[in-house]
Formats: sequence, C-alpha cells, structure tokens
Amino acid sequence: MMFEFRCIRRSVFSRLVPVCAVCALVLLSVMFFWGQAARAIEVDIGRVPPVEVYFSPNNGATEAIVREINQARAEIRVQAYSFTSAPIAEALLNAHNRGIKVEVILDKSQKTQKYSSSTFLMNAHIPTYIDARHAIAHNKIIIIDQSVVITGSFNFTKAAEDKNAENLLIIRSKELAKPYLDNWRRHRDHSAV
Repeated sequence: MMFEFRCIRRSVFSRLVPVCAVCALVLLSVMFFWGQAARAIEVDIGRVPPVEVYFSPNNGATEAIVREINQARAEIRVQAYSFTSAPIAEALLNAHNRGIKVEVILDKSQKTQKYSSSTFLMNAHIPTYIDARHAIAHNKIIIIDQSVVITGSFNFTKAAEDKNAENLLIIRSKELAKPYLDNWRRHRDHSAV
C-alpha cells in the first residue's frame, strides 16, 4: 500500500511539475508584456497629458496654442471674441497653407476693431464668419481634429498673454470635442461671411 501511494504521488508530481512550469512561464510572459505595455502607456501619457492648464500673464498659453495648431492634421475650428494675436493668426495661416481646413467665427466687434486678425484671416482666404446674433459672441474656443479642445477665459490676444490674469485649458477628448463642435456649427450657421 505504501508503494502504491508513493507511485501515485510520483505520478501526480511528475504531471504537476510540467503544468506548473508552463503556467509559471505564461504568467511571467503576461507580467513582462503587461509591464512593457504599462510603461509605454505611462510614457505616452507623460508625453501628451489628457489636460494641460495654463495661467497668464506669461505662462506660455500662446505658445501652447501655437504648438497644438502646428500639430493639426485635418481641421481647426475657432471661435473668438477678441483675436489680435499675431502668433496664433500666423499659425492658423501656416496650417491653412499645409492643407488643414481652418474656419473661424469672430464676434462682430472684430470687424471694426483696429489690429484685428479678422482682415488678416480673410485676406489669407481662410473662411471667417462674423457672429452678430448675440450681444457678445464671447466664446474662446479652438477645436482641433475633432479631438482637442482649447478653451478658457484666455482671449487670443497679446494682452491676454502678457498682461491679463487668464486661464487656458487644452483638453484631449473626442467625447468632449463633439459637443463643442456641434455648438461651433450652430454658431457658424447663423453667422455671416
């Protein structure tokens, strides 16, 4: 009986060792590849955070906007109350010249304001609309590739960067970009060229 028990124990043990070895290899492989994937995700998130926050004066909001415009691949939609920033206007022109679809909606005050980017954009043949339906079209929004939303109190002006206390958010979210884009389209539909 003792002999039979030892044989059974050896038989079970001899079958269990290879199974455990295979399981251990599979587990180690999964842990290795999961670790690699997690590190890749961390690097990616570290490189491109889902939300960036800027405060002015002099915190780099204009530079961040220009960077995002320069990374656009298909389209840029802008809504602006006050728009006199030469770097942002130039970045939009460069994007337009790269074949990016650029469209801008401005408040009616931009038609008559001295140093407005309205004339610059129109002369560059960038579709520019004037939203005169509201007392003030006070939006400050840029939607890039239907996946990045730039918004906040930050007007697209030199004063907003250099003098004013403003805030700017860059949000990478297709889900959030959708209602902003829908709203942009509603305003474009009642705006004049």
